[in-house]
Amino acid sequence: MHASGEMSARLLIVALSASPLLLMFPGKAIPRWLVKNRRYFGLASFAYAALHTIVYLDKVSSWPDILNESKLLEFWSGWVALLIFLILAAISNDRSVRLLRRTWKKVHRFVYVAAILLFVHWVLVAFNRGPAVAHLTVLAAIESYRIWKSRRIAAAVKVEAP
Repeated sequence: MHASGEMSARLLIVALSASPLLLMFPGKAIPRWLVKNRRYFGLASFAYAALHTIVYLDKVSSWPDILNESKLLEFWSGWVALLIFLILAAISNDRSVRLLRRTWKKVHRFVYVAAILLFVHWVLVAFNRGPAVAHLTVLAAIESYRIWKSRRIAAAVKVEAP
């Protein structure tokens, strides 16, 4: 169960790191490839999260126990993250992009909420919190850079505008 959840988190980090890496290394092949293929990494992250859930349901196999556990922060955070992943996976196709237009990108920003919930889940249920904190630190550093760089670019564009 642990391996599938951790793989889901790692694939999510890869998907979320595409844009920051492109900002860090403009014009480089690997960041461009990541941006082009990040949807697949996101879908793979969802697939591993779904597998993680299936293994959990099989392991517990008692609906009263599952419902009782789902009331605890460490478990409901995982359930809500999975629900967000499910919605995002369902609309991660070219048809949905065309139909939803700008709304598609706004909806997909909920991936950041799912990421936070995923790490809350991982930190709280882990016997060894070190790997969860290490992965979270990497993601936070990369995302902080993306936000900082995006704001600098926006400010520079604003200054240049007549």
